[in-house]
Amino acid sequence: MDWGRWFRHAFATKYARRRAFPLSSLIAIEAAITESERWHSAEIRFAIEGAIEPGDVWYGKTARERALEIFAALGVWDTEQNNGVLIYVLLADKRVEIVADRGFNDRVAEDEWSAVCDAMEAMFESDRYLDGALEGVRLTSQILERHFPPRADGRNDNELPNRPFVL
Repeated sequence: MDWGRWFRHAFATKYARRRAFPLSSLIAIEAAITESERWHSAEIRFAIEGAIEPGDVWYGKTARERALEIFAALGVWDTEQNNGVLIYVLLADKRVEIVADRGFNDRVAEDEWSAVCDAMEAMFESDRYLDGALEGVRLTSQILERHFPPRADGRNDNELPNRPFVL
């Protein structure tokens, strides 16, 4: 049991989440996602969680496990081409997890997603949350452009909301 992690989650406040990601940052992230989706046919969903329940921390729930739960709860898997991507931020741990739908199997190596997470986490460590989030959207978009370019018919269905989901 990591007591430091437990205390970070037990005493995390909504104020800390709002300070890291105020409304202006959420609007900027939404705009970045909207712009990025002009250049590919995949879908990006961004979720921010201040902390997970201390009981879940006590039993060892990881940021990855929580990201998988959020991926399912938000229906990121429910896109026509199975090309939804969740960027999940767990503020109490300053951790980022990316969960990609099965349309990315055998297309994107795990180390590519990890590089995006590492870049974001490095910025979060110096409290540059908006910069980290925008960089994460930019890097994710570059990956998506390679594997899911815009549709030939010009159709660009927005299957998932672009506004960040705050838990």
